Amino acid sequence: MHGTSLRFYMHENRRHHGVLLYEWLLEKAKAMGIHGGSAFRAIAGYGRHGVLHEQHFFELAGDLTVVVEFIVSDDDAQRLLELAQGEGAHMFYARLKAEFGILNGAG
Repeated sequence: MHGTSLRFYMHENRRHHGVLLYEWLLEKAKAMGIHGGSAFRAIAGYGRHGVLHEQHFFELAGDLTVVVEFIVSDDDAQRLLELAQGEGAHMFYARLKAEFGILNGAG
C-alpha cells in the first residue's frame, strides 16, 4: 500500500491543554480512528536554535525531543494535520511518501 509517514517533533515536556503533547496527539489520532501511532524519545539532538541536548544518566527528563510517527493514508495524514492546526498545537512535522504492508501476516 502507499500512503504517508507523518512525523511530529516536540520537546518531551511540552504540554497541550494540560496533557503531554505527544500523549494528546496519540489520543486524538486514536479517537479519529487512526489504527496506530508510536512515540520515540531521542537520546541526543539539536533543533533550529542549534542547542545540543543529550541525555545523561543523572539528568531529569524533559529537554529531549519526542517523535510521534503515524503510517497512514494520505487522507488520514491530512485530517490529522488539520486537527493539530485547528487545535493550535505547536510542533514541527515532516510528511513523507511511504510504502507499507504486512510481511508474512496471518491477518
